[in-house]
Amino acid sequence: MIRRLASAALSLGVIATPLAAETTPPGPPTIALGAEASVGAANDLAIAHAYVEASGPSPAELGTEVNRNIAKALETAKAYPTVEVRSAGNHSNPIYGSGRLGSGRAQIEGWRMRATLALESTDIAALSALLGKLQAHMAVADISLSPSPTTRREAEDRALVEALKNFEARAALAAATLGRKYRIRELHLNTGGQRPPMPMVRAAMASAEAAPTPLQAGEGTVTVQVSGSVELID
Repeated sequence: MIRRLASAALSLGVIATPLAAETTPPGPPTIALGAEASVGAANDLAIAHAYVEASGPSPAELGTEVNRNIAKALETAKAYPTVEVRSAGNHSNPIYGSGRLGSGRAQIEGWRMRATLALESTDIAALSALLGKLQAHMAVADISLSPSPTTRREAEDRALVEALKNFEARAALAAATLGRKYRIRELHLNTGGQRPPMPMVRAAMASAEAAPTPLQAGEGTVTVQVSGSVELID
């Protein structure tokens, strides 16, 4: 029995020795690099939010008043087919007074109701004119300008080409400095770089139809980032 165990141990040792001696040859040295490029993109998309707000003791009466104004706004918007108009939410909140109920809770003295419309268009002049008409019975919460999806994609394509050229130039510079050639090992692209939409206007409700809101579109910036690594070769 002892001889069998010793023979088995010897056999295992013979098998294990070559495996332990095997090593993976080192690969070529690598360099991690990053580059980016930014290009201008026209702010050709305008997004605005206009709202109706009313307060009073009766939620039903408030709802009727707010809905009447929203219907009027939607009817007005039909004259501007290049402007997309959609509901952006309705909210109602209680107005608490100083009185207290038997349970100690504050007493509700009235209600405040708000309905909001979102307006979006690449026809900035039409959106500006529509807002001027809506301000007769609505308030403009905000207006922002940014590149439209199509304009943004075109700008991303231009930025991507420039970013890849910049990456290749940096890789060539690093390899030449070390007296080596190179080949690209991996690349990662990030096209999420963009300035946030440009806020333009915050306005209060007007008592009569206002003049078209002046909007200067300007230009945004789209950035593409490239990161990756290159192998140095002889």
